[in-house]
Parts: sequence; structure tokens; C-alpha cells
Amino acid sequence: MKTQDVTVEKLLEIIEEKDRTIAELKQQVQWFMEQIRLAKHRQFGISSEQTNAHQINLFNEAEVASDLNACEPSLSEVKTHYRKKRTRLTTDKLPEELPVEIIEHEIEESERICPDCGCDLHTMGRETREELKIIPARAVIVRHVRHVYSCRNCEETSERVPVVKADMPEPVIKGGFASPETIAHIATQKFMMASPLYRQEQEWKQNGILLSRQTMSNWLIKACEEWLEPIYEKMKQRLCSHDVLHADETVLQVLKEPGKTAQSKSYMWLFRTSGEAKQQIILYDYQPDRKHTHPEEFLRDFSGYLHADGYEGYHKLPKNITVIGCWAHMRRKLVEAKKALPKEKQGDSSAAKGVEYCDKLFHLEKQFALLSPEERYRERERLSKPLMDEFYDWIGNLNALPKTLLGKAVHYAQSQRKYLERYLIDGRVEISNNRAERSIKPFVIGRKNWIFANTPNGARASAVYYSLIETARENGLNPFEYLSWIFTQAPNLGKPGYLTTIEDFLPGSAMIPQKVYIPKPKSLENEKYAWEEDI
Repeated sequence: MKTQDVTVEKLLEIIEEKDRTIAELKQQVQWFMEQIRLAKHRQFGISSEQTNAHQINLFNEAEVASDLNACEPSLSEVKTHYRKKRTRLTTDKLPEELPVEIIEHEIEESERICPDCGCDLHTMGRETREELKIIPARAVIVRHVRHVYSCRNCEETSERVPVVKADMPEPVIKGGFASPETIAHIATQKFMMASPLYRQEQEWKQNGILLSRQTMSNWLIKACEEWLEPIYEKMKQRLCSHDVLHADETVLQVLKEPGKTAQSKSYMWLFRTSGEAKQQIILYDYQPDRKHTHPEEFLRDFSGYLHADGYEGYHKLPKNITVIGCWAHMRRKLVEAKKALPKEKQGDSSAAKGVEYCDKLFHLEKQFALLSPEERYRERERLSKPLMDEFYDWIGNLNALPKTLLGKAVHYAQSQRKYLERYLIDGRVEISNNRAERSIKPFVIGRKNWIFANTPNGARASAVYYSLIETARENGLNPFEYLSWIFTQAPNLGKPGYLTTIEDFLPGSAMIPQKVYIPKPKSLENEKYAWEEDI
């Protein structure tokens, strides 16, 4: 009997062990299936994370469809239904100030004879057809001839002959043959159009100009160190004087980083102003690693709110910097958990409900967009805070497995709660860090083309060029014209007819000429795209 009891106990232990093994294997299989579905979606599905506006009303609350900025309709408007006219608008617009080349197509005067009566023909009207003619970039040699003057009378009568030279602007690179426009063109092609130097080298060669990538690289680095870095430092001072900033970072490969292998990761950090700033500033900062000491050093003169993702390094910043969490990251983890499920289970899943909670918070922020910071704060307290509390009550009751995507989303929500809730404390801060993510995207796109930086000096120069180009674009400046103007003015700073201080180069300066600004198209205020009716 005793032997039989021992055997039963062993069998029960074996069964329990197998049950645990089966449960672990099921969890692993579920995780692998989630990864497979998510990988398929990333490869073949759409990358947009947008939610259909008609699906946002999960909670059936009045606030979902409300708009605090909408005017109260009159009774006649309420009673009558107006059908929107569906119109299609082409996005192709040509600026009116483009030069016009007119080609007249006429019949030879000797042939202007009426085919019926033989009398002379006269012009009774004109038919006009317009075409856009693209003229590829052409290179010219600008030869500066400096006149040197002397006095003939002194040459004949005096032992000393004065020599007077005409004024001539300083070159952007001493001893080089690069013009301001040339360096500006190379920079905008590489850092705005993502065209690597080897491709530009081939393009120059097609035009009969042998200009090596090494020469172009030297020009970019020298011009940056000499003229752009002082402007970058002034922009940094102005950036740190704001109360609200955004930050982000992305990887970068630098081949010849001292003490590191070519395959190791370096980082490009980004810091920018918020939407409340009058003049936007976007600065990139190259660093060899991802340590929290780098943003701490960059922001040593800053005190205020910093939007960031959930990276722990930001949470180690000094107490004078209040880190604001990003609800877009929270939502993205729930979206991934939803996409990893089979299609038939996505609609009624916990992940889908979590996404709709986030959508509701973002929908409220759109309604608060035109409010003052004080009004926005009050509305968030009235509408957003109760919804957020409801979200956390709901997520706290989920029994999601830790290693699943939903489990990771739940862990992120709970571990980041104090940072995610902080956007409620001030009406000037934003619900997400999307502003920084949009600003770092040009660098990420460019990285896909040029892949890596060769040296740390090149990486630092890239950070400066990206900073000035993206700041220019954000403030309505033409990057090519802006850089050309800087490279013309900076070498002659302080001379008569030129700028006097570094601050004159910063966006918003009254000294920036009108030609540097991008021409504004005609107002499209009364025109709408057909697809806008469904948003």
C-alpha cells in the first residue's frame, strides 16, 4: 500500500511538471506566432498607425464627437441637411514669379494667303499652351578680379608710392575654389535630398567636372568648423532658454571612432523646441554612445519640461528637468499587440480596447489645439484625467502574460505611468513626443542612403548641417538660399555692408533677406481635398 501511494505521488508530480511544461510551450508558441504575424505586417502591411475616425467611439460618450472650437449652429442649419460637394484638387502649383519663356508659332508671311480667295490672312486670335521646362544645374566659373591702384604723380615725384586695392569679399574657404553656392548645393543634396557624395561625384562627372568626394567632404567639414559651428552654438543657447523641449535619439555607425569597432553603435541625439515657440529650433548632437550624461551635458543650461520616450537615460536627468512621457509610444505598443493577433480576434481584443483609449485621449487633444495653455490645462483636468484614470483601472485588471506583446504593453503603461500622466500638469506640454520623431526622420531617411559616417569629425559636421537645414525648413527658409547667404556673409562678418553679429544669422532675424524665404503659395483656405470629408 505504501509503495502504491509513492507511485501515485510520483505520477502526480510528473503530471504537474508536464502541465507546467505544456503551459510554457504554449506561451512560447503564442509569442512566436505574435512575432510572425507582426513581422508579416511590417513587411507587407501598411505602416500607418492611424485609426478610422468612425471606430473611435467605443465608449459612446458625448465628448467623443464634441468640438470645443466649433461655433454653435443656428436653427436653420440644424433643420437643413447640406450635402458636401465632393471636389478634387490638384496639388501641382507653379509659383507665379517663375520666368516665362515665350515661343511664337507663326506662319511665314509669304504663306499667309487665304485658301479660298487668295487674300492676305491676319491674326484673329492666339492659342496658348504652357509647359514646365526644367533646366539642370549648370556650373560657371566666377573669376574675381581685384583692381590695384597707384598714383602716377607719386611714382614720378615721391619716394613713396601708395597702393590702393579695391574691396573684395573673403572666400568661404581660403585657398580653395569653392563658392558659397557650391558648398550650399553639396550640403542640401546630401543632408536634405539624401544624395551621398559618391552620387554627387558621378553627377558632376556627367557634366564634365571632375570633383572628388574627398574634396567635397573637406569643403563641408572646413565650412562647418569655420562658419556654422558658431551659429550652432548660438542656436543652442536660444534653445535652452525655452521652457518646453523635445528629445529623441537614433543609432549611427561611425567607422573610425577611436576605441570602438566599425560595427559598434554610435548615436545621433535630437533636441528641439515645442509648438509654442515663435521661432523653431532643431539641433542634432552626435555622441559615441547612449549614456545619459550626453543629454545632461547638452541641456546643462536648460530648466523645464522635456518630452521623451521611455528610455531610462532621460529619467536620470537633474531634478530641474521634468520628463514628460509619450502616449504615442504607449499606443504603438498596443497597436503592435493588436496586429500580432489573428485578424478575426483583433476587433474584440484587449489590445484594441487599449488603442481606443489612447485614441480618445488624442482626439481630445485635437479639440484643445486652439485653446490657450491655461484653458487647455483646465479641459485636460475635466476630460482627459478621468479618462486616463479609467484606462489605468482597466489595464490594472488585465491578466496578460508577461512575455507577450500585450504583457509588454501593460508593463510599459505601469512602469511609465508617472511620466505619461505629466502632460496633464501644464497646458504648454504635449501628449506625445511625435514632434521630435518627425524631426529626426530626415536623418533616418538619409542614413538609409549614405549608411555610415567615416569619422567623428564627419558625424559632428553632419549634426550641424542637419541642424541648420531642418531649422531652416521649420521656419519657412529655403535651405540652399539660407546656407548660401551664411557662407557669403560669415567670412565677411563685421565689414561694411555685411552682418555684424552671429545672432543675425538665426531664424527670425530681421537681417535675413526676403529671397531666403520660401515663397508662400496662394491660400487654399476655401479648397478641400475629397478625402478630407472622411477624416
